[in-house]
Formats: sequence, C-alpha cells, structure tokens
Amino acid sequence: MGEGFAAALPANAWNWIAVWRRNYLAWKKVALASLLGTLADPLIYLFGLGTGLGLLVGRVEGASYIAFLAAGMVATGAMTASTFETIYAVFGRMRDQGTWEAILHTQLTLGDIVLGELAWAATKAFLAGTAITIVAATLGYAAWTSVPYVLPIVALTGFAFASLAMVVIALAPSYHYFIFYQTLVITPMLFLSGAVFPVGQLPGAFQRLAAFSPLANSIDLIRPLMLGHLADNVGLHIGALCVYAVLPFFLSAALFRRRLLR
Repeated sequence: MGEGFAAALPANAWNWIAVWRRNYLAWKKVALASLLGTLADPLIYLFGLGTGLGLLVGRVEGASYIAFLAAGMVATGAMTASTFETIYAVFGRMRDQGTWEAILHTQLTLGDIVLGELAWAATKAFLAGTAITIVAATLGYAAWTSVPYVLPIVALTGFAFASLAMVVIALAPSYHYFIFYQTLVITPMLFLSGAVFPVGQLPGAFQRLAAFSPLANSIDLIRPLMLGHLADNVGLHIGALCVYAVLPFFLSAALFRRRLLR
C-alpha cells in the first residue's frame, strides 16, 4: 500500500518540469487567443462595474471604487485562469486525449504529472494576474511599487485554486459536472470574498464563512499592497493559501491513482 501511494507522488523535485514544458509548447501556438479569453471576464468586471457603479458608490475603504475593485479582479483573474485550465484542459488531457497515459509510460510518476499540471495552471494564473495588475497600475489604480510583491501572491493563488480543482476533476465522471463547481463554489466565492464589495457589508455568518475562502485570503493580501500599504495578518493569509495548495494536491494524487487503476 505504501509503495502504491508513493507512485502517486512526485519522483523527484524536477520531473514535473517536463510536463510543464509540454503544456507550454502546446499553449504557445494559441497564446494570444488564450490570454485574451482569460483576461476578458475580469477586465469587463473592472471597467464595467468600476466605471458604472463607481459613479454611484464613490469611495470604498478610503479608495475609489475602481481601485478597490482592481485588486479583487487581480485575485479573481488568477482564480478563473487556474480553475478553467484545470477543469477543462487538464481533464481533457487526463481522460480524452490520452496524454497522461502516454506520459505514464515514461519514467515520470502520477505525482510528477499532477505537480506539472498544477505548476502550469499557476503559470497561466500568474500571466492573467500580471496583465490585470499592469493595466491597473498604468491607469493609476494601483501603486507600481506593489507589483513585485503582488505577483508571488497571484502565483500562489493560482496554485491553490488549481489544486482544489484537481480534486474536482479526479472525482468528476464528465465535463457536465463542472457546472456545479462553477455555480455552487466559484461564483458565490466571487461575491462573498470581498472582490466586488467589502466583506464587512455581509451578514456576520457570511463574514465568518468568507474568512475561510482562499479568494478572500488572496484579496486581503493583494488589495492593501496595490493601495500602497501593508496587509494585516500576512502570515495567516499566506499560510491559509499554502494549506489550500498542498493538502488538495496530496488528496487529488491519491484520487487519481484510484481512478486510473479502475
């Protein structure tokens, strides 16, 4: 049993790079279309809500509404990019395209594949978050000095959401089941985690629930930095994101092993 579980873990610290590189070479052919599709949703929220509602709302927590919203959209962009890369592209490579099966005939283990896929999803989240951060800083909605500090948080956010989505695809029989994850988890998280309006405006029970959200922890780190001041409880928020990144990784590796051995 121990040997079987070990086969679901990475063989070493570098094998995953081969999986990451394989995905990068395939993505490079459609990079522009992929980036535009990833950025469309958060940028529409940013300019649609930011300029529209911003005229009605005024200032929020000492900043203009669009500046408040920009930080939420950076984290949301990372969440969306890594989640959709995992539940659609990774699921396709695992179930329909035979990519995982082919890789497993090499020296790579199942854990190497899962880690490589997670790293690639985090990379796409990093690209999406970087683009939105640069747009926000260029338009004056974020401090340029915050960018080097925001981007590692974006990457960690992407890894955490990709890790969570890995558990979903390890359990889902088909693509049709992903709509439940999107509508029952991802969309409510967008509105309950402080991305669009302050968490403090929510009822007490929802505020306590939001505190456990990976998106809320990401936003609580990113927003203060983009607005030019330090975040509170930095270690707590980073620790929460690391838990969401690491624990689902081990769980998904075990679930994938069980699934592929059926």
